[in-house]
Amino acid sequence: RLTQASGTAEREAAVALVEAVPGRRRIAVGGDKAYDTRELVQSLRALRATPHVAQNHKGRRSAIDGRTTRHPGYAVSQRLRKRVEEIFGWIKTVGNLRKTRHRGQDRVSFMFTLTAAALAPFQVDPADFVWFSAATGEGRDRLWRRLLEQLL
Repeated sequence: RLTQASGTAEREAAVALVEAVPGRRRIAVGGDKAYDTRELVQSLRALRATPHVAQNHKGRRSAIDGRTTRHPGYAVSQRLRKRVEEIFGWIKTVGNLRKTRHRGQDRVSFMFTLTAAALAPFQVDPADFVWFSAATGEGRDRLWRRLLEQLL
């Protein structure tokens, strides 16, 4: 979802995207340190979403506490978050969208979609990550090998 930059637009868009998720099951939502704010964490928890955002301890107290970090799923989310960051890194460098040269939401949205479409053949299907989250031990190692085979 493309938003107008405002300093809080990304967090507001995150809440809107979680609100749009159908069903009543609890979900986990990942994010980087910029999403570690008390307001966002409270909003996500009110929407039955567990905030798996990276903790920000620089000069303040993190809004993510032991209720979230003690679970193995949080550690898995932090490792998988790296894959998402790689995608945005590629879009910024290879896709040349670090600083857009286009004006207007329609043009910027088109360029982002075009760049993401060019990246798509190189990415693993996100559905492949579903089977990883519940795996442990030997099963987890087997699933990692399968994921690496798909990537190479």
